[in-house]
Amino acid sequence: MKAEWSSAAAPLVRELGCVDYAPTLAAMQAFTAARRENTPDEIWLLSHPPVYTMGLKGRGQAFAPIGGIAVVQTDRGGDITYHGPGQLVAYLLLDIARLRIGPRELVRRIEEAVIGLLGNWQVDAERRAGAPGVYVGGRKLASLGLRVRDGRTYHGLAVNVDMDLAPFGAIHPCGYAGLEVTQLRDLVPPGRLPGIGSALLARLTTELGYTAAAAPRPRHLLSHG
Repeated sequence: MKAEWSSAAAPLVRELGCVDYAPTLAAMQAFTAARRENTPDEIWLLSHPPVYTMGLKGRGQAFAPIGGIAVVQTDRGGDITYHGPGQLVAYLLLDIARLRIGPRELVRRIEEAVIGLLGNWQVDAERRAGAPGVYVGGRKLASLGLRVRDGRTYHGLAVNVDMDLAPFGAIHPCGYAGLEVTQLRDLVPPGRLPGIGSALLARLTTELGYTAAAAPRPRHLLSHG
C-alpha cells in the first residue's frame, strides 16, 4: 500500500542544457543553503560534458583522470559513476520534510518513476535492494545519488539515453565490479527519445505527489560546457 503524502504546488523546472559539473554542484549547494520554508522546490534537467564523479565513499582521496576524463569529488552518496552527453540528468532540489517523504521512500518513488516510464514501451525494469537505481536485464539504466541536508535534497537521477557507454567500462559503476550498463536507445523506439525529458518529468512529479508540473524554462546562470 502506498504511503500517504500531502499534495504540493508545482516545482519550478529548469532546462539547463549541457553544463559543467563543478559550477552546477556549487549552484545546487548554494540554492539548498539559501532556501527558506516557502522556497518552491526545483527540478533541473540537464546533461554534463564527460566527467566521472566520486561520491562520499571516496571521501578524502585524490583521483587522477581516467582515460583523460577528470574525476571530481562530490558530496552525494555512493561511489563512482560517469556522466556525459546523451545522458539525461534530473537534479531534485526538494524540501522532503514539507513533502512528508523520508529519504528511503524518496528513492523508491524516483525509481518507480523510471520503471513506470519504461512500462510505457513494455520494457520490464526493476530495482535492486541495497543498490539504488533502475536495471533492465541485469544492466543498469539509471543511477541515483542524493544528499539530504536539513530535510532538503539535492543531486538526483541520471538516465542513460543515447550516449557513448565506453567510459563506464573503465570503472566499476557505482562501485560494483562487472556491472554492465544500458541505455534507452537500445530499449525503446527511436522516435520516443526526443520526448524523454518531458515524459520523465511527468512521472517524477506524479510520484512525488505534486499537483502539477510547471513548464520547463531555460536558465543561463551556469557556464555551459
